[in-house]
Amino acid sequence: MQQLRRVLLLALALFFPLLAHALSLEEGLKIITERGRDVKIAQSDEDAARAAVGLARSPWLPWVDLYGRETWLHYQPEAKTPFGAFPTSQGQFTTYGVRATQLLYDFGKTSSSINAAHYGLEAREIETRRARNQSALDFIIAYLDLLESEKLLQVAQDEVNRYEAHEKDTSARFRAGVITKNEVLQADVLLSDSQQRFLTTENLRSVRASKLNSLLLRPLSDTVQVEEIKTNPASGITLEEAWAISEAESFDLRDIDARIAAKEQSVQSTRAEYLPTLYASGGYEYLENRYLVHQDNWSVIAGVNINLLAGGASASKIGIAKSELRSLTLTREKMLDNIRLAVKAAHLDLQSSSRKMDVTKTAVAQAEENLRLQRLRYREGVGTATDVLDAVTLMTTAESNSWKALYGVKRAEAMLLYFMGKDLTNIYGK
Repeated sequence: MQQLRRVLLLALALFFPLLAHALSLEEGLKIITERGRDVKIAQSDEDAARAAVGLARSPWLPWVDLYGRETWLHYQPEAKTPFGAFPTSQGQFTTYGVRATQLLYDFGKTSSSINAAHYGLEAREIETRRARNQSALDFIIAYLDLLESEKLLQVAQDEVNRYEAHEKDTSARFRAGVITKNEVLQADVLLSDSQQRFLTTENLRSVRASKLNSLLLRPLSDTVQVEEIKTNPASGITLEEAWAISEAESFDLRDIDARIAAKEQSVQSTRAEYLPTLYASGGYEYLENRYLVHQDNWSVIAGVNINLLAGGASASKIGIAKSELRSLTLTREKMLDNIRLAVKAAHLDLQSSSRKMDVTKTAVAQAEENLRLQRLRYREGVGTATDVLDAVTLMTTAESNSWKALYGVKRAEAMLLYFMGKDLTNIYGK
């Protein structure tokens, strides 16, 4: 009964795509890069940076104030004359008006702030693309992990089948009186052990499927089937080529370059606080006062403001900005080294996995032939049970190593392309 259950579960895991739609890598990447949580968070930060550009531009637009107030005076204003005191205003009066102020020139303070905001927006746009690329990498790795677990599940099932076949051979030879009961017991124990490994691999496949569902914002228990990936987009890339591409296209480097440019503009904007600000202002005001000839009036003012002393605030802001700029510059140098190191590690991993894959192809064929011969020798009575069991173990190891090497190559390719700054969605989503 347990054997039937395993066969049915494996059939569902491996052949369900023939009956239901399998999720392709392209479909999954489209979902994760458009609706993924990390992408949505990055887009929200990008919207905030876009609003900051409008805030930085606001000093160039008119400032319009509408005001109104009611005044109560304890003493009514009066003027002294040789003929006595005469009132000049009411003791209670209403004032209202409107005033518009327009900045004319501030020697680059506002324009530098606008440039800094634009560079900040550029950095956020790059961060959104980086978050989308990171989400794509996470999905590709999870997708490959699930593919690998399905192949390992098939290997585990094949191992169970081989141990069952050996158990049948030992039982037949025991009934014939050729071997002792000990060999039958040994075969039963090893069969039970392989069945437990099958269950462990089955659980691994389930966990990896749940992880893929989580990335796709689906219920964790949903059934998910995946298609094989046949492309090798990173084949033939040398380490020097990978380094050159990463320095030119890395999202992290482009992001910090934009932030450095924004900070440089911020320093210029702060320095402009020492320079004059030219402005014009105009408006209309009504002052309720029956003692005045004209209770309402229009006005136009042209003025200049000069920051003579701000308690050291401007100098402190410049010092802070320069320190932050120096920190960003040093961070870029460190980041460049880290990227080069990551690219080299991924490139070496790709080469190593490729060599492993070449070796395991031969090993699988050799292990398969070895198992066939050892089973034949055992049935003919010239081989031992230990030889057969060792051959089964070698066969399982060779097949497992072969699949791990194959998907190790594909994972290393995705990691290398990511550290190079390539857009994984464009590469794998075609």
